[in-house]
This record gives sequence, C-alpha cells and structure tokens, in this order.
Amino acid sequence: MSNPIIRTIIRTKFLLTSRKRASQIIRTHADSYLKLAKQMESENGAKPVTVPPMIGVDPEMRGWSFFQILEHNAFVNGMIQRNVRQLALGKDPTPEHPINLKTDVLPKGLSGPEQVEAFRQSIDDYLVMIGTLPPLRGTDETPHSVFGSFDAHKWHCMFGFHLGLHLKQAERVLAMVAGE
Repeated sequence: MSNPIIRTIIRTKFLLTSRKRASQIIRTHADSYLKLAKQMESENGAKPVTVPPMIGVDPEMRGWSFFQILEHNAFVNGMIQRNVRQLALGKDPTPEHPINLKTDVLPKGLSGPEQVEAFRQSIDDYLVMIGTLPPLRGTDETPHSVFGSFDAHKWHCMFGFHLGLHLKQAERVLAMVAGE
C-alpha cells in the first residue's frame, strides 16, 4: 500500500477524525469481533483458512485462523497503545528492543479461545488509557511503516483502522469455516 494517493487519503481521514470518533470506531470494531467470536466454535476458531488477497492483509497473514487474527490484533493494539501513551506524555516511544514488523506481529503458534479475552482486554485497557491522556494532536511523531510519521492522534486513529482491515478478514474466515 505504498500508493501516495491512498497514503494521502488515509492521513487526511485521520486528520479529520476526532478523538471521540476514533474511540467509537475502535469500540464498534471490537464489538463486531466479539460478536463473531460468539458465533465461532472453538474448533472452527482455531482452523487456519486462506482468504483471497485483501487490502491491508499481507500474504503471510492470509492463512490465519480467527483466533490468530485476534492474537495479531492484541499484539498490534499493545504496540499502538505504547506509541500513543508515550507520545501524548512527551516521551520517546522507541521500544528498548526494536520490533520487526514482518515477524514480531505474527501469531506465535496455535492460538485458541484464550485469544478472545486477550483481545477484549487489549481494547478495554486501551480505551481506559485514552481517557486519561492529555491532547493527542500535535505531539512529536514516530514513523508508521506505510503511512509516514504519526503523532499520538494519528496513531489513535490507526488503532481502529487496523482493526477494520482485519475485521473484514475475520468475517471472511468465519464464512469460510461455517461453509465447509
């Protein structure tokens, strides 16, 4: 997604999104995932399936199970939470140990139903934290691998955007395992 037009559209969308609206998007997407989880039997939730190419879903991410998608999201949610908190508080968000975005955000093995609670907790912790922070706009910035440098507000918007990308994947996974 290195297209400069798409990059500009996403950055503009984030610029025009309020903090409150970004939080609402996060909650709405999270609720959609949790609704899917209730429809998913444990056996089907752990079954990896290969979805067709999708925008925002890298080739190495296309063969995941529903629970692996949740595991990935919980991990990325934590990374974004750290960035937002550190930037909003005027601190350096650079992790002590650099993160490899091509390997470190991938599921670590066979993910199971425990990922539902880990995902839910990552959302709840994040939304509680957001309510405690000073203004997010105009902070220092840190680079995003695709969309350029983000301040705390753009990272906040990215949280919901990322959930939305993988929500489409999760819906497709559910449809594929239910249809087998």
